[in-house]
Amino acid sequence: MIRREFLRAAAIGAGAAALPLSASGRTASAVEGFVLSKLPYGYDALEPIIDAETMTIHHTKHHQAYVDNLNKALAGKADWLAMPIEQILKKLAEVPEAIRPAVRNNGGGHWNHDFFWSIMAKPGTGGAGPGGEFLKSIDESFGSVDAMKKQFLAAATGRFGSGWAWLIRGKMKPLEIVSSPNQDNPLMGGGPRPILGIDVWEHAYYLKYRNLRAKYVEAWFGVVNWQVVGENYAKSAA
Repeated sequence: MIRREFLRAAAIGAGAAALPLSASGRTASAVEGFVLSKLPYGYDALEPIIDAETMTIHHTKHHQAYVDNLNKALAGKADWLAMPIEQILKKLAEVPEAIRPAVRNNGGGHWNHDFFWSIMAKPGTGGAGPGGEFLKSIDESFGSVDAMKKQFLAAATGRFGSGWAWLIRGKMKPLEIVSSPNQDNPLMGGGPRPILGIDVWEHAYYLKYRNLRAKYVEAWFGVVNWQVVGENYAKSAA
């Protein structure tokens, strides 16, 4: 079976349709569990850089599966289900050992994807690029925006297998770029909240870019919502 057919088959067999969000981002009762967030744009909004078919499968099947499996892992644990997902990830060491791997993988997948959807926008609508103090930090840390993108590309393409590349507040410089495997993220273990991040799991790009991950990462900068990323930078200073 070719890879495209495999992804289609996986899409058919994965999770259920998204549930509506309440104002708090959960169902009527917090202990009922997490729900799939609605996208802030249509599935075809990121065309031609990310095609509608990939977005539909990625959101309604892969992300939905992380939500479903996270709820299964935390079933009967009302105190954990009532926590924001970000807080759970920061407190992973306190999650019961028997379910910790499932919470790490699926909770990470849920948070990572919510973050990923939020930092993208229809081509031409996300702003011209970084500005203000954010741009100053990029210049101080990398030399230029283009140099930052080049290092980000290297981190994303250099991540063996599936994972993510992230832009975060740095220790030695204002900003640094890191990568993480699977659905891990810098929040786990008490690290900083990401400012920018890209999904380099195969299902994020395979239908359009096939095995050309570098081409996907380069094109992806065309859908980055720099306004939101700038807000993430400002919030990360708190």
